[in-house]
Amino acid sequence: MTADTVGGVWSYAVELARALDKRGVGVALATMGALLTPEQRRQIRDIPSLTLHESDWRLEWMQQSSDDVQRAGEWLLEIEREEQPQLVHLNQFSFGALPFAAPTLLVAHSCVLSWWRAVHGEAAPPVWNSYRAKVAKGLAGAGRVAAPTGAMLRSLRENYGHGRAGLVLGNGRSSAQYRPAAKQPFILAAGRFWDGAKNLEALQAVAPGLAWPIHVAGSTSQPDGGTVMPAGVECLGELAPEALAARMASAAIYALPARYEPFGLSVLEAGLSGCALVLGDIPSLREVWGSAAVYVAANDHDALRRALSRLIERPAERTRLGAAARMRALHFSPDRMADAYLAAYASLHPGFVAAEAKELLCVS
Repeated sequence: MTADTVGGVWSYAVELARALDKRGVGVALATMGALLTPEQRRQIRDIPSLTLHESDWRLEWMQQSSDDVQRAGEWLLEIEREEQPQLVHLNQFSFGALPFAAPTLLVAHSCVLSWWRAVHGEAAPPVWNSYRAKVAKGLAGAGRVAAPTGAMLRSLRENYGHGRAGLVLGNGRSSAQYRPAAKQPFILAAGRFWDGAKNLEALQAVAPGLAWPIHVAGSTSQPDGGTVMPAGVECLGELAPEALAARMASAAIYALPARYEPFGLSVLEAGLSGCALVLGDIPSLREVWGSAAVYVAANDHDALRRALSRLIERPAERTRLGAAARMRALHFSPDRMADAYLAAYASLHPGFVAAEAKELLCVS
């Protein structure tokens, strides 16, 4: 299984590897993007069957990454020859075009073209044409393609002309780590301040008019080396998973007025923590959360302010929404995720037996 270490795919891959380990499926995890942090190394220490292959190759969406992606592909083929896996699970697009001996499942977690359109309101400029071609080639070469939501799958058709049926395989998070505690009067959000997809600037805009403070966890360091200095909200910086879980446990409301969020692991963690959810009104989040959240248009600051003020002023409604979010979140458990992935693996390799999970495998 491939994974990058600089985004949510890392948390997803660790959660899935741990759940697969409990079912007797060992994972050789090939990481790239950056070397693991001490915290990331700690997170995988309790997965007995996991074998780590570590690198810091640039990811396909990064600037000047072509040579790194090529070398990373050669490295992955070497790992396959060494490990002799039954199946190769790819969480990056370009590697779907590689001549692996084992069948391949490619999972599309997000992509530049769909991100660009959601954030900028227009198609990505020609500078991304090479990226578009590589992604299309990877999608065409993979044995099967999956995504965490049907909305993300549809974006593959719209942006890359990928016409084959794909699998919807939802993410999962452990309810043992994310649990409700006594709720306190503050609003929580999490995400990189510089990422326009998260739309955290909307929270900065409405914060002065709210009776409760807004706390935001996440990096303020930009990829180019600059720093974003948020105003109007309490900046918590990057928190370790346990510290963020503690904040979520006590937060009464979790707000993420996102423009782009193909699934949203932070929202899932907040839902497990019993937070009332106020989310961006986009198809992927509605698909995942249904009636268990309040939705606001990304650019409608007045609607965001009204939604947050309403929940601040109405504790019964806040409590009801928090309970609904937790009930919905419990559906996305690591066990269900592992069962669905085992069914997907079995469709590619008969060695994976997951008869009980076949009803969990959705085709779009």
